[in-house]
Amino acid sequence: MTEGTDKIVKSAADWRAQLTDIQFHVAREHGTERAFTGEYWDTKTPGTYRCVCCGQPLFSSDAKYDSGTGWPSFWAPVNDSAVALRDDRSLFMLRTEVLCSKCDAHLGHVFPDGPAPTGHRFCMNSAALNLEAKADG
Repeated sequence: MTEGTDKIVKSAADWRAQLTDIQFHVAREHGTERAFTGEYWDTKTPGTYRCVCCGQPLFSSDAKYDSGTGWPSFWAPVNDSAVALRDDRSLFMLRTEVLCSKCDAHLGHVFPDGPAPTGHRFCMNSAALNLEAKADG
């Protein structure tokens, strides 16, 4: 593992040893889980969604909403520096890919059809996330 300027870089073998097959496929190979199959698409549990690869906080349950798409959807990340955006020209269209800013894990895509206050739909893969439930208190 190489850590420099907070960026985490590991070999594919190291990531594969750490992740399940579906987590590796989604996060490291830019895959997508099927709609309505992921662990968090309909979860209402309060908490913080973290990167499955590096644990960085990415999204709060406070920004999660039911988009009807079958994937966990959020109107904003926990902060602007949590995610990186990149043009994705695969599948013969232009989309905006969402990556973890710390380890470059593929999380999903963002679309301009979300609710107020941002108008964004961060459509994420459950396999790229770990939910840290808010402690009862």
